[in-house]
Amino acid sequence: MSTLLSDGGAVLTRQLQKARHAPALLVLTQTMPITMLLFFGYVFGSALAMPGAEYREFLVPGLLAATAAGGLMTGMFTAAQDAHRGVTDRFRTLPMSRAAVPLGQTAADLLTTAAGTVPLMLVGLAMGWRVESGWAGALGAFGVLLLFRFAMAWVGTYLGLISASEEAAGQLGSATFVLPLLSSAYLPTAGMPSWLRAVAEWNPISAVATAVQGALRERGRRGGGGRGLAGGASGGRVGRLVARPAAGVRPAGHAPVRARPGLATRGAAGAVAGFGAPPGDRAGSEQVGRLS
Repeated sequence: MSTLLSDGGAVLTRQLQKARHAPALLVLTQTMPITMLLFFGYVFGSALAMPGAEYREFLVPGLLAATAAGGLMTGMFTAAQDAHRGVTDRFRTLPMSRAAVPLGQTAADLLTTAAGTVPLMLVGLAMGWRVESGWAGALGAFGVLLLFRFAMAWVGTYLGLISASEEAAGQLGSATFVLPLLSSAYLPTAGMPSWLRAVAEWNPISAVATAVQGALRERGRRGGGGRGLAGGASGGRVGRLVARPAAGVRPAGHAPVRARPGLATRGAAGAVAGFGAPPGDRAGSEQVGRLS
């Protein structure tokens, strides 16, 4: 274990030195999420039904999750570059742990991501986004983001090592850019077609975005599907939100709603609550049906 950590630390130092000698690439990768936050927040936010400030409150946690998912692309690029330029073969000839190479690469990516998340959150605060759950919720959300980034970097490293060429890894990595678009990171899933909503709600990025949103909200507001959470999913424990798909998470104490034979007699609102609402919104819609 000590050999693994010491060798991994050496690879980590190498990766950070590479980033220092390529400042343009480092600045580009760190400022891209901020650019997307400004673009989606002020361009798309003005075209949505929800107010701009509320959409930006919904967007910031989703964009943080999408940024964490970018570890898939960066891990793929880094591993493929070293593998097809002979660097990995040189490491194999050295008396070092083989696991130290991907460990150092993913750890370096994790450190640069943690550093880049700070200015993104500061820009979000300047745009009106607020952390309502205090330091505990903020640290929990930050930990979920880093853990997801670390996992995605390992997956990307594996794909980069088995890629046929550096160009193939680049093309595949660029294709992963569409994954956050097929999630609830940028837009709520309520207005999507049924087949696309199913894909978005089962996307792991949606689960992480829901977990971050739930961790950063006030405890009394975590059950509100009307605030833009994916599929009406809301907070309980952060780990439970990540473990379950976004469509299947409900606040503690809310049982799944099942259609009853006499529901049609409760009026139009009751019928909509039982049959027309998305899976995550039925708990709130059932209350509307009862009032009718």
